[in-house]
Amino acid sequence: MTDGQSGTADTARVTVGEDEPDLLRDQFRQLLRYPRLIAGGVLLGLLGGAWLGYSTSDTYVATSDVVVRAAVEDPFNPSISVGNSVNMNTERQGATSRRVGTSAVEALGFAGDAETLLDGLQVTTPPQSQVLSFSYTSEDPQVSAQRANALVKAYLDDREQDTERTRDAMIKGLQQQLDPISKQHDKLATELENGSGTEADYTVKANLLNRITELGNQINKLKSLDTTPGKVIKEATVPPSSDGPGWALSLGLGGAVGIALGLLIAWVRLVFDPAARSEGDVARALRAPVLGSLPRTRDTDPLLTEDRQDSPLAEEYRSIAYRLAYDQRFADRRRLLVAAPRGSSRTAAAVAVNLAASFAETGKRVLIVEAELRRPSLEGQLRARETNRPSWGRDTETDDWPGQRRLTADAGESGTFDLVPGARVRNVARALTSPEMSRLVEEADDPQVTVIVLTPPVFAYADALALVDRVDGVLVVCDPRGVHRSQLVRLRELITGAGGTVLGTVMHRGQRGMAEQEQKEQKGQKGKRGKQRGSAEGSVVVPAAGDGVGEPSRPSADRRHGGRPPGAEETDLGDGSSTIALRAVVPPDRSDRSDRS
Repeated sequence: MTDGQSGTADTARVTVGEDEPDLLRDQFRQLLRYPRLIAGGVLLGLLGGAWLGYSTSDTYVATSDVVVRAAVEDPFNPSISVGNSVNMNTERQGATSRRVGTSAVEALGFAGDAETLLDGLQVTTPPQSQVLSFSYTSEDPQVSAQRANALVKAYLDDREQDTERTRDAMIKGLQQQLDPISKQHDKLATELENGSGTEADYTVKANLLNRITELGNQINKLKSLDTTPGKVIKEATVPPSSDGPGWALSLGLGGAVGIALGLLIAWVRLVFDPAARSEGDVARALRAPVLGSLPRTRDTDPLLTEDRQDSPLAEEYRSIAYRLAYDQRFADRRRLLVAAPRGSSRTAAAVAVNLAASFAETGKRVLIVEAELRRPSLEGQLRARETNRPSWGRDTETDDWPGQRRLTADAGESGTFDLVPGARVRNVARALTSPEMSRLVEEADDPQVTVIVLTPPVFAYADALALVDRVDGVLVVCDPRGVHRSQLVRLRELITGAGGTVLGTVMHRGQRGMAEQEQKEQKGQKGKRGKQRGSAEGSVVVPAAGDGVGEPSRPSADRRHGGRPPGAEETDLGDGSSTIALRAVVPPDRSDRSDRS
């Protein structure tokens, strides 16, 4: 690896390290976009804390500790290990057995059964010890202490009785072995005293005596065993207060758990939320910086910002223009395409117009090319006047767009900029790829000229994709709440696949009045589609590539009909996942034909 490559890698690692805190802060800010979910989690936590405080406010726990001992002959012998002879797990299960509970019921005079009494008992063993801890819980502190002590006594008595029963059984077995041997020994001793025995009888007598001695020693050891089962090192006393954490601590714990739960729910909602909720989401999806963020405007506001000297909105547009001007990819050739992913192109048109005004303030000659050839509307929204057509436009023999009309738009104190307005044409794809369109874009070869191309939404029509290879980059104008992250990724793939580059993004918050209008249009379009199915025999479906109606462009007539010729209706553009649009052209009524004839 060369020094340059290693330096680049180090820079990349530093950049990633610096971006991680920003990414965490951005994700935390996105979590705060769901205050209802977080508030719901906090409410659930507080309810849980209140239930904990209420359920433990009247419970009292009394505890007694017992050291368990094994039965040994000499409890002071250090060579005997008591821990190896006592299994604490077995002892803990024995302490909660029904037999111990029955003994405690009898001692207490308890009205219920053993299972009811043992419900409040909990026996634990500290690690590496021979201590059993008896904890009894009830609603009465005196009852808790009384029952804990009674259960401890019942356990110790049962353990002692079990040890004594085992000892007595072993002594009885040894004694049964000893009695016949003693009788045989006494009989043999009498015979030897009378002088009737042999030498072999003396040997048998000695063996019998040894056996008698051995059994006697074992019986004596069992009788001398210490059968003490254990020692109470802590007697249960009446608890002075309830065992619960208290209302304050319960609510505090519940609130903390609720905050964590609310953030977790908000994070899960954020993970599965397809919308781009922040600038970071948009920048990561398009792999391009966010150049600016526009405030929410009204749909009745003019495209060109008024009072450009003191308007904060105009300053935001100037900031975007300056950032583009210092981008080397754009500054070399100054060709820019402005488009929205989906929906309305009004905000994209406002961005294009105000960027043109901002570039004009710097002394540049700006040309806006409205490549919206289906519903052109830019001419009617600007103060524009007709100018002479360019020299190459006068040399052409055709009257089709874009060679025959050029306007000069007045931007007030910012100056003026040129506009090639859109017009309805018979073949949109041919017009966009015509030599005249190439000549318009090539005007930016002049260092003092900037060309801005405005196109329809990328997901509605493929017009923008036909032009991205002729410009230096694409400026995407989008409302992050109205587009999914996957759609932004697909938009970037479409642009890069067509040979273009995304220079940046301008975010906005939509326009007041547009949401209600879009809902009405969607309802109207559903009704129109039902009518179109009923009159399918009298309709003609024409693909978007030949979207004209065979008439010369008439801007004034188009504006009167909302950018559509009389008798034409637009079908629903769908959800933005298709780049093909169809339009149904409904022929006029027969009565209209007869009147015109």
